[in-house]
This record gives sequence, C-alpha cells and structure tokens, in this order.
Amino acid sequence: MQLLSYVLKHSQLPERGVANTLKLLDEDSTIPFISRYRKEMTGNLDEVQITTIAKLRQGFEELEKRKLTILKAIEEQEALTPALKEKIEQAENITLLEDLYLPYKKKRKTKASIAKEKGLEPLAKIIMKQHDDDVPGTAERFINDQVKNSNEALQGARDIIAEWINENEWVRNKLRRLYSRNAIIETKIVKDKKEDEDAQKYQQYFEWSEPLNRAPSHRLLAMLRAENEGIVRVKIQVDKEEALDLIDGVIIKTDVDSCTDQVFIAIEDAYKRLLDPAISNEVLKEAKLKADEAAIKVFSSNLRQLLLGAPLGEKRILAIDPGFKSGCKVVCLDENGDLKHNENIYPHPPQRETTQAMKKIRSLVNAYNIEAIAIGNGTASRETEAFVKKIGFDRDLQVFVVNEAGASVYSASKIARQEFPSYDVTVRGAVSIGRRLADPLAELVKIDPKSIGVGQYQHDVDQTKLKEELDLVVMSCVNSVGVNVNTASAPLLSYVSGIGIGLAENIVKYRSETGGISTRRELLKVPRLGNKAFEQSAAFLRISNAQYPLDNSAVHPESYNIVEQMAKDQKVSLDDLIGNKELIQKIALENYTSDTVGLPTLTDIIKELEKPGRDPRKKAKVFEFDPGLKSIDDVKVGMKVPGIVNNITNFGCFVDIGIKESGLVHISKLANEFISDVNSVVQLHQHVEVKVIEVDANRKRIQLSMID
Repeated sequence: MQLLSYVLKHSQLPERGVANTLKLLDEDSTIPFISRYRKEMTGNLDEVQITTIAKLRQGFEELEKRKLTILKAIEEQEALTPALKEKIEQAENITLLEDLYLPYKKKRKTKASIAKEKGLEPLAKIIMKQHDDDVPGTAERFINDQVKNSNEALQGARDIIAEWINENEWVRNKLRRLYSRNAIIETKIVKDKKEDEDAQKYQQYFEWSEPLNRAPSHRLLAMLRAENEGIVRVKIQVDKEEALDLIDGVIIKTDVDSCTDQVFIAIEDAYKRLLDPAISNEVLKEAKLKADEAAIKVFSSNLRQLLLGAPLGEKRILAIDPGFKSGCKVVCLDENGDLKHNENIYPHPPQRETTQAMKKIRSLVNAYNIEAIAIGNGTASRETEAFVKKIGFDRDLQVFVVNEAGASVYSASKIARQEFPSYDVTVRGAVSIGRRLADPLAELVKIDPKSIGVGQYQHDVDQTKLKEELDLVVMSCVNSVGVNVNTASAPLLSYVSGIGIGLAENIVKYRSETGGISTRRELLKVPRLGNKAFEQSAAFLRISNAQYPLDNSAVHPESYNIVEQMAKDQKVSLDDLIGNKELIQKIALENYTSDTVGLPTLTDIIKELEKPGRDPRKKAKVFEFDPGLKSIDDVKVGMKVPGIVNNITNFGCFVDIGIKESGLVHISKLANEFISDVNSVVQLHQHVEVKVIEVDANRKRIQLSMID
C-alpha cells in the first residue's frame, strides 16, 4: 500500500491537495506555514485538514515499520509464504496485522506447546478434520512415555485446538464485531473499600453497568481511574452463548459426534481461557483510546481558548499574589513585562496592616505610573480585590482578577529560574500573574499545559498523544497571533514555525548581543538559522517599529515584491498604501496572479494590508463578581449570580462565581434545547449569569443552571 492512497482513503480529501501537502511535509514544512503560505499548492486546505494528513502520515509510517518487523520475524522462522507476505503488506490497520502475526509470535510455554512436545499435534489435526468416527480409539495410538492414557491425549489435543481457534482470524473478527456491538462494562466495589473516605467520589461506580459503546469518555475514564486506585473492579461482558455460537459457526464443519464433541469442548475452553480475556482487553483498550481522544479534544479546545484569551496589551501592571498569614506579594512590571520592583504587604489577618498597605500600593502606582492591577484568584483573592478597590487612586485604574492556575509550577521551573535567578518563587509567581494579564499566550507557553487546570482526566489519558496534541495547539496559537522577535521569551519563540528551542535561544542571545533585530532579513545572521528556517518562520516573527513596514506584518518576505508592485501601480509609497482601505480596495488582484501565487494568497495579503499586524484576540475586560459571596456558606439555592466559565468538559462547564469552589453547569442545564457539544453554548472565559440549583457544603459541590 502506498502512502498517498492510504491518506486519501482515510481522509476523503482532494488528491492534489493531499499529494502536495505530503510533499511539503517531507520537505520539513510546518503545519502553520503550509496552511497559511502554501494555499495554492494544497487547494486551500485549512490547518485542521493538514493536521489530519500529518497524523495519517505518521500512522502509516508506524504501520509500515511494524510490517517490516513482523515480516523479518516470520522469515527467520522460515514460515513466510508469498500469500502471507502479500496479506501482511496489504494490511491497513494494526489489528489485522497482529492477527496475521499471532500464530508466529514467540510465546511463553503454553498448554498447547507442552502438548505439541508430547507429540499430540497429529491427533489435534485428525480431530479438527472432523471425519474420524472413533476419536477415543485413535487417541490410544498416541499414548507414550509422556502421555499416560487416551484422556490425557485428548486433553492435549484439545489444548492445541483451543490455541488454533484463538489464532483464527475469522473467529477473532466475528467476536470483535459482537463485542463492539454488545459488550457491557460492569464495575463492582472492592469489598473493604465501601466505607473508605477516598472511595466516596466514585460512589456512582460501586455497582454500575452500561453498554460499553455508549459510555461517554468521562465516565469510562472515571471507572478506569477507580480501578487503578483499587476502589472497583471493571469487567467487560457479552452473552456467552451468543459468542460460542459464533465460534461454532466458523469451526464446526460436520456432524460427526466423535469429533465435534471434542471440538465443542475445545471451543468453550478457547473462549473462556484465551479469546474472552484477549478480546475483552482489546475492546476496552479501543474504548479507552476513543475516550482519550475525546478527553484530549476537550483539553485541546480549552487550551486554545485559554491561550487566545483576551490580552490587556503593553501596559504597566502592578500584580498581587494574595495571601493571609504570609502576606501579599506585590510586583511592578513595565510595559514589556520586565520586573521593576517587588515587596510584601500585610492587609489581612493576622497582621491587619491595612493602612500601611494602602499607602504602599498608592505609592507604587504613582512611582511606576501603573495602568492596571492584576490580582491572582487564589487564597485571599476576594479580600485583596475588595481591599484594593477601597484605595483612593489619583487615576482610573482597572482591577482584574487573574486565573493563577500553574503560576506556582512556573515559579519553580527551570525557565523561571533562568528569567529571575536572583528572586524566590513568590516573586516569580506574582510576575507570572501580571504577565498573563498583559499577554496570556506569551506567559502560558512557559507552563506545562496539564498544570493550567483545564480539561478532564488529563492525567489518565495517553500522555504521549496528549503532549503531541497540545504542542500542536500551542504552535497553532502562537503562529496565528505572531511574535515580537525582540521581546518574546525563548519558550514563546520555540513554538514559532521552523524555530524550536535551540534556534529560539540563539535568537535571544543574538538580540541581546546586538541590541535587537531591526529587519527580518537580519534573522539570517542568527547562528544556525538558515534559509529553510527563515522561510518557515519569518512571516510569523514581527519587528515592532520596523524600518521596512512589511516586517511588522503577516506578509511573507517572498511576497514583498508583490506588495511593492501594488504600491507602485497605485502611485504611492508602501507606508501610504498600508492601512489605506479605500486605496487597497481599488487593487485588482487578478493582475498579480502567477504560477505560484493565486487569489487565496493575494486575498490574505490584502486583509493584512488593511489591518497590518492585527491581533485576532479580543481585549481584556474587567469582571465584577457578586460582592456578597465570600465562601460556599454564602451560596443559597435560587440565587442568580454572575460568573466566568473557567473549565469545559464533555458533561458540562465549570463556572467561577467568586469563591474557592467552582460550580458545575451540567450539559442538560446549559440551554432549553438538547445540547451535544458544550462549546456550542459557552466558551472559556465567557461572562455568564447562572442560577444556583443545589449546594452540597459537605462535599464542596455547587450545581448551577443557565436555563432561563
């Protein structure tokens, strides 16, 4: 099978676009670059479609690698026939491939292998032909030093037959279909765990049963986590008689009782001892993979929304990491996010140095010309917000409560130590809070996405696949926004198309040594940044206040000559053309098409010229929580309160209503009509009004509704 035909079959995308995309991927082009700057080649495929092609390409390569391993292994056994080789080479999935390999796989010592060592394989073959009407008599001929009697001979033969049945491709496929349609997943509480306090969160699964193919990802992952923690036992079941009838239909060929009696016994043994455990594990593993994919999809969607959260922009920010006994850590940042000052204040119990703290904040606001205040949403957040809002400033200051999830992880990280080697974790954490208000994307890329606090069961899914998917999301977000090459951190630069961490560090070092990068062409002077890396990255890197105006735009350097010709034709300079919507709309795009540049690229260029360097993100807005809510004890059924969506799952969304515990809006309570996708109703960071419908103070759970 060829790669192109494999991708076409599994993607249903146009052949020309797929072929050219595969060619570009082979040339080490990145997904953001291909989707944005090679639209003519791909037939205008979007980033999602190109990602699908890239994943199918990877899957095909893994499949082909496994085929080579299997072919070599069978060849070494001198068992590789032309027919088997062709079957293996044409296999389109790993399941079929492993079924073909199963009879040749090196096994530990089994009942069948022991029986074969005793010389009982010929007897098993006679029984499997199902023509012998005196099997007990035939079995007598196989008594020897290792086989004491005919019963022992028949048992050994049945063991061999059971293994053959287990390795039968038709049998396994029929059982797979049965399990995929009818399997039931059951959970039962482990006896001594029922009263365990830690087990109560899994109470729903103490005695649970449902069709496996209908179990949503969050429930399946919860069951498997409960099993991993030793709380419940999970079992996959189908109707045994139906399964045996399926096997009988494949294996039984005649009605010779003497043979079929033995084969029936072997079938039941094969099912109970080999097939049921193997197929049960296989379908559960497949269900787990699908649940992982669903959970990873939710996490990816949340991460994208979080990274593309509204930035405040280049402002001078005073950031506060709130606390009670240990005080509040205060830092002052300039418009570039550089730390200018830090100290502690103690406005809350037990110190209650409120007056001194107010004077200090007012003094810092004036001294550093602060334009906005960011307060972390952790312990003492609401109290700190109320305290700050009582201060009489001589200017209008916006006060933002910022989600600080992951700030502590960043503060203890290698990246934070490199950025602030002379400061402790408290200072670094406060800086992170302030910077994520100014630009969430630039700051959050420094933190392991799993520590940011969005998604569902992210620690239970395949960690390799999760990392791969999240890296793609981060790269997509970074490149969709663009990066200021002179202010971006190395972690942020590393996600730019074609860069990576090594080149990112080289860029930071180069700009430090030279005082900054003034043109995109100067990037080629960065050590190890060659023509390929320049092609992939240049258009995503911005030069603020650039000498050449297009260097601060999303126009690729390879298209500069087109824009220059447009300006020349309009008889204006580049500076006069850029941003002049009236003039730009007069440009006839068809005059600038060529063999390599078509209307998709030219349309993108025009959009960029109209709003050069535009940021696709919205601007940050201040949100006001209900001032009467301080803790879960203040929350009463029937209340209608404002909140911010801070997490989205397949079963609903969580809403921050200004207290420690977020409330759950179940998917059934999102709207009056049926909802299958939570994201179709709400987005991360969305400001909503919710109604309290249930409060469980003991379990720290709040149920909310957005209906009416």
